[in-house]
Amino acid sequence: MGENMAEADPNVAIDKGLKAKTGKGLADWVTVARKAPVNGHMAVVSWLKATHGLGHGHANSVVHALNASSASAMDEDDLAAAMFAGPKAAMKPVHEAVLAALKSLGRDVELAPKKGYVSFRRNKQFALGQPSTKDRYDLGLVLKGTVPGGRLEAAGSWNAMMTHRVRLCAPKDVDAQVRKWLRLAYEAA
Repeated sequence: MGENMAEADPNVAIDKGLKAKTGKGLADWVTVARKAPVNGHMAVVSWLKATHGLGHGHANSVVHALNASSASAMDEDDLAAAMFAGPKAAMKPVHEAVLAALKSLGRDVELAPKKGYVSFRRNKQFALGQPSTKDRYDLGLVLKGTVPGGRLEAAGSWNAMMTHRVRLCAPKDVDAQVRKWLRLAYEAA
């Protein structure tokens, strides 16, 4: 039964296919991809294809495995630091203002940094913060039944986990109204 379960894991099949075609397994190719002189998913896929002769499917699988290993290897501090690296560093004070507002809600607020955003949770996720551009931080909120209007816009296709979004550009934008929306989302969670 263990072998059948292993066969169901797509990485096992990818590993076997890579070994058969190239003599190197998935872990070996992830190590190669980690040294790529380019960044970005498709750029590394193209580099693996052009430089090492991998087919598109194998190169794509290697980059997916690379991304999964990179994200799981990062701790929460590393994820938060990476989120505000480079041009998005200007949004760190906005994030800190959101964190201050969250702190006032209760001791049960949990932060769960991901690769590009921070999930704000209680019993379940009720909001998230994302430095979207160098001059905009998006605050997503779960406010079911609340009619969008003014600064509180429908999340739409921005993030399917959220019902609403507020665009923040400066710490002062985390005002009494934003704090009220955060509290409503928190209390509903």
